[in-house]
Amino acid sequence: MGRAYQNRKLSMAKTAGAKSKVYSKYGKALYVCAKTGGVDPEGNLALRSMIDKAKKDQVPAHVIENALKKASGAGGENYESARYEGYGPGNCMVIIDCLTDNGNRTIKDVRQCFTKSHSKIGSTGSVSHMFDHQAVFAFKGEDDESVLENLMMADIDVTDVELEEGIITVYAPHTEFFKIKTEFANSMPEYDLEVEEISWVPQVYVELTNEDDIANFDKFIAMAEDCEDIQHIYHNVEL
Repeated sequence: MGRAYQNRKLSMAKTAGAKSKVYSKYGKALYVCAKTGGVDPEGNLALRSMIDKAKKDQVPAHVIENALKKASGAGGENYESARYEGYGPGNCMVIIDCLTDNGNRTIKDVRQCFTKSHSKIGSTGSVSHMFDHQAVFAFKGEDDESVLENLMMADIDVTDVELEEGIITVYAPHTEFFKIKTEFANSMPEYDLEVEEISWVPQVYVELTNEDDIANFDKFIAMAEDCEDIQHIYHNVEL
């Protein structure tokens, strides 16, 4: 499952929209984190994690600073989270997480992603029961046993640790995210975390073999990446 997860991340990076849209999505996410938990990263772990992720994705410093300045002021935008689920091309499963200030616009855009790629939007819970809400960390390494031992010694609940082709992937309940991140910083600083996020991880993967399904899936991802309200796309396609 580790390599499949890495492949999905690489694919998502390749199909990401223009940089300005990526920056806009990060700006919105940073604003919500800061507005909800405070603008000080030292006292807001979610914000600190989002800033680290933004920097890793080469988001300019001024984008981060502007989002924090907006959040520190009175009033401002009122974003709400929204999640949509459904079946994509080839009967694959898809979860889409959004941040929106206009729910009608967002559902219209999301619905178009499904309908124009011959997919079917579903009701809440229609596919999420086939995903696990997990903290995921991935990095280059060979000694997965010592990683697991260090995490267990720190009394961290680990779901799985996998080693595939020189990539170690750690899966754990999403509630363990910050404990694991802290443990890597304290006891395993030699590892450069290439993936560190809370994600919906599929319990089973599917491989698309029909050319029409593959084309429609690529179209679905491209359309979804182009929607500024959509923050994350999760699916169970093995690429």
